[in-house]
Amino acid sequence: MTDKIVVLSTCATGEEAEKLARLLVEQRLAACVNVIPGIRSYYRWKGAVEADGECLLIMKSSRDLFGSLTAALEKAHSYEVPEALAIPIVDGAANYLNWLGANLRSPDGQE
Repeated sequence: MTDKIVVLSTCATGEEAEKLARLLVEQRLAACVNVIPGIRSYYRWKGAVEADGECLLIMKSSRDLFGSLTAALEKAHSYEVPEALAIPIVDGAANYLNWLGANLRSPDGQE
Protein backbone atom coordinates (compact mmCIF):
# COMPACT_ATOMS: atom_id res chain seq x y z
CA MET A 1 0.00 0.00 0.00
CA THR A 2 1.27 3.48 -0.87
CA ASP A 3 0.52 6.83 0.76
CA LYS A 4 -0.90 8.05 -2.58
CA ILE A 5 -4.62 8.48 -3.27
CA VAL A 6 -7.01 9.21 -6.10
CA VAL A 7 -9.63 11.79 -5.17
CA LEU A 8 -12.92 12.01 -7.05
CA SER A 9 -15.11 15.07 -7.33
CA THR A 10 -17.66 16.47 -9.73
CA CYS A 11 -18.52 20.00 -10.80
CA ALA A 12 -21.15 21.67 -12.94
CA THR A 13 -19.18 23.05 -15.89
CA GLY A 14 -16.02 22.57 -17.88
CA GLU A 15 -14.90 26.07 -16.93
CA GLU A 16 -15.22 25.30 -13.23
CA ALA A 17 -13.45 21.95 -13.72
CA GLU A 18 -10.50 23.69 -15.42
CA LYS A 19 -10.36 26.34 -12.68
CA LEU A 20 -10.34 23.72 -9.91
CA ALA A 21 -7.81 21.50 -11.70
CA ARG A 22 -5.37 24.38 -12.24
CA LEU A 23 -5.78 25.63 -8.66
CA LEU A 24 -5.03 22.25 -7.11
CA VAL A 25 -2.03 21.56 -9.35
CA GLU A 26 -0.66 25.10 -8.88
CA GLN A 27 -0.94 24.71 -5.09
CA ARG A 28 0.75 21.26 -5.42
CA LEU A 29 -2.18 19.62 -3.62
CA ALA A 30 -2.59 17.35 -6.65
CA ALA A 31 0.17 16.28 -9.00
CA CYS A 32 -2.31 15.68 -11.81
CA VAL A 33 -6.02 16.27 -12.33
CA ASN A 34 -7.94 14.58 -15.14
CA VAL A 35 -11.15 16.28 -16.26
CA ILE A 36 -13.79 14.06 -17.82
CA PRO A 37 -16.63 16.09 -19.34
CA GLY A 38 -20.09 14.88 -20.20
CA ILE A 39 -21.01 12.60 -17.32
CA ARG A 40 -24.59 12.37 -16.06
CA SER A 41 -25.16 12.20 -12.30
CA TYR A 42 -28.30 11.07 -10.50
CA TYR A 43 -28.56 11.89 -6.81
CA ARG A 44 -30.92 12.83 -4.01
CA TRP A 45 -30.78 16.50 -2.96
CA LYS A 46 -33.09 18.23 -0.48
CA GLY A 47 -35.70 15.48 -0.73
CA ALA A 48 -35.84 15.19 -4.52
CA VAL A 49 -34.09 12.98 -7.04
CA GLU A 50 -32.00 15.16 -9.34
CA ALA A 51 -30.15 14.51 -12.60
CA ASP A 52 -27.50 16.84 -13.99
CA GLY A 53 -24.72 16.94 -16.51
CA GLU A 54 -21.36 17.31 -14.78
CA CYS A 55 -17.60 17.01 -15.20
CA LEU A 56 -15.66 14.43 -13.20
CA LEU A 57 -12.33 15.38 -11.64
CA ILE A 58 -9.82 12.61 -10.96
CA MET A 59 -7.09 14.01 -8.71
CA LYS A 60 -3.82 12.26 -7.79
CA SER A 61 -2.52 13.26 -4.37
CA SER A 62 -1.40 11.81 -1.03
CA ARG A 63 -3.20 10.89 2.18
CA ASP A 64 -1.31 13.58 4.10
CA LEU A 65 -2.63 16.28 1.73
CA PHE A 66 -6.26 15.12 1.65
CA GLY A 67 -7.40 17.59 4.32
CA SER A 68 -5.71 20.55 2.60
CA LEU A 69 -6.96 19.42 -0.83
CA THR A 70 -10.51 19.09 0.48
CA ALA A 71 -10.38 22.52 2.16
CA ALA A 72 -9.13 24.18 -1.06
CA LEU A 73 -11.74 22.32 -3.12
CA GLU A 74 -14.58 23.34 -0.79
CA LYS A 75 -13.45 26.98 -0.74
CA ALA A 76 -13.28 27.29 -4.54
CA HIS A 77 -16.21 25.01 -5.49
CA SER A 78 -19.65 26.28 -6.49
CA TYR A 79 -21.52 23.38 -4.86
CA GLU A 80 -22.87 23.65 -1.33
CA VAL A 81 -21.57 20.13 -0.62
CA PRO A 82 -18.78 19.23 -3.06
CA GLU A 83 -17.85 15.60 -3.46
CA ALA A 84 -14.41 14.60 -2.18
CA LEU A 85 -13.81 10.86 -2.02
CA ALA A 86 -10.33 9.40 -1.54
CA ILE A 87 -9.46 5.99 -2.95
CA PRO A 88 -6.14 4.45 -1.87
CA ILE A 89 -3.54 3.61 -4.50
CA VAL A 90 -2.43 0.14 -3.51
CA ASP A 91 0.48 0.02 -5.94
CA GLY A 92 1.68 1.57 -9.17
CA ALA A 93 4.60 1.94 -11.53
CA ALA A 94 7.60 3.10 -9.49
CA ASN A 95 8.51 5.86 -11.95
CA TYR A 96 4.97 7.26 -11.89
CA LEU A 97 4.68 7.10 -8.11
CA ASN A 98 8.06 8.87 -7.79
CA TRP A 99 6.91 11.57 -10.22
CA LEU A 100 3.64 11.95 -8.34
CA GLY A 101 5.41 12.42 -5.01
CA ALA A 102 7.92 14.89 -6.47
CA ASN A 103 5.07 17.10 -7.72
CA LEU A 104 3.19 17.35 -4.42
CA ARG A 105 4.03 19.73 -1.61
CA SER A 106 4.95 18.35 1.75
CA PRO A 107 2.13 18.05 4.33
CA ASP A 108 3.53 21.10 6.21
CA GLY A 109 3.07 23.23 3.07
CA GLN A 110 6.69 23.31 1.91
CA GLU A 111 7.44 22.95 -1.81
